[in-house]
Amino acid sequence: MIKVCIVEDIHEIRDGFKSVLDLSGEFKCCGTFGNAEDAIDKIPELNPEIVIMDINLPGINGIEAIKYLIKNNCNQLFLIFTVYDDDTIIFDALQAGASGYLLKKTTPAQFLEAVKEMYDGGSPMSPIIARKVINSFKPGQKTNAILSVRESEILTLLAKGLLYKEISEQLFISTGTVKQHIHKIYEKLHVQNRTEAINKFLNK
Repeated sequence: MIKVCIVEDIHEIRDGFKSVLDLSGEFKCCGTFGNAEDAIDKIPELNPEIVIMDINLPGINGIEAIKYLIKNNCNQLFLIFTVYDDDTIIFDALQAGASGYLLKKTTPAQFLEAVKEMYDGGSPMSPIIARKVINSFKPGQKTNAILSVRESEILTLLAKGLLYKEISEQLFISTGTVKQHIHKIYEKLHVQNRTEAINKFLNK
């Protein structure tokens, strides 16, 4: 049996696709996790062949988790399973080391087919994601992969009016780390303050 782990904070989705895998006859779900921290701790020990990874997780997000695991010599294949179809996030995930990218509107049958395809050496992607990737190579096309996922999260919270301390508490990072991210955001967007950053990010 081919071992698979699932990292997903919504337990109904997590349990549903665990059942799909366990009933497949080919795959066995050897671990499920509701956050990246637990996954990072246990995946090296469980040593699955494939990890199904959500992006929007409490604390460390899925893309950062993939980067950490790969950096620490984990050899799993990572399949993103998310609601996000934004260009920036897609390319951030693929650059981090994900080998496939599925949207959560994927049916259980399509999900299982994608996991099989990945194990057989493919890079499964939802059609809309594959089109975005192909378009990025066309002349005159340019991706918007300027900010990282974490930077986009912080700027979104800034746009909602949250203070640095509130952002740090919501994302489970230090206030100093928030300030470092915001400094990088200003540099990347070539702006001087919060208002300019938010307006540019929202294309106002």
